[in-house]
Amino acid sequence: MDAVARELAQIALEAGRVLRRMECALIEKRIKDDGTPTTLADLAAEELIIKRLNETWTGVPVVAEETASGVGTDDYFFLVDPLDGTGDFIHGTGEYSVNIALIRDNRPVAAVVAAPAMGTVWIAGETAQVGTIPDEPGSEIVWRPVEVRTAPEQDLIALVSRRHGDHATEICLSTLSIGTRRMTSSALKFCLIASGEADIYVRCGPTMEWDTAAGDHILCRAGGRVIGPGGSALTYGHKDRDYRNGPFAALGDVTLAPRLALPVAC
Repeated sequence: MDAVARELAQIALEAGRVLRRMECALIEKRIKDDGTPTTLADLAAEELIIKRLNETWTGVPVVAEETASGVGTDDYFFLVDPLDGTGDFIHGTGEYSVNIALIRDNRPVAAVVAAPAMGTVWIAGETAQVGTIPDEPGSEIVWRPVEVRTAPEQDLIALVSRRHGDHATEICLSTLSIGTRRMTSSALKFCLIASGEADIYVRCGPTMEWDTAAGDHILCRAGGRVIGPGGSALTYGHKDRDYRNGPFAALGDVTLAPRLALPVAC
């Protein structure tokens, strides 16, 4: 699965180059039925990713946010968010990512989260690793292992959404000794926790499976955990609920889990 993750990284980086070329262009956005924005960049990156996945793993279903969100699953399938953090892409913050995860038996087994504008890519198969995106396509990436940190007794670092907040999330965080709240967008939150730069990310508002699967796997392989209500792991492939997640918490240190009380539903 490490080899699969590295292959996924190459696909994500190719999609990232498409996004970078379009980032400074004047791109018209539209608002989808769920209230989230999308652009031609989302569509272009998704088209490329689906094409490359189909070329490399023929017959494996691809569930993707923009054009393939109604596709059914199989024993193996991919979850794709071609541009996670479209709002930040539009506003030029650079905090957006390309997320691809291979799912088996309802859990991710290989994943990539690439942050093209930040020049960083995280992957996980059996192990979680990070690399610097090379300036020249095709250049070798030097991969380094990532590992979560032990949570301090006081002054935890919590990652919070730049554009999404809700009262239930604030209640969950109030049970912990939070010293710093750092605003970060997209699946980068999972990766920063995996890299030992933060401790917790709680989301009680609505998210989709393609938002979380890749970051979930990277964080878990780095020694952390992503939990839903009751402390159970998130599972993927729920077409019956349109691939929508419930509340969850991403933790670098699993000992924080008993101190959280996630609501049962968004």
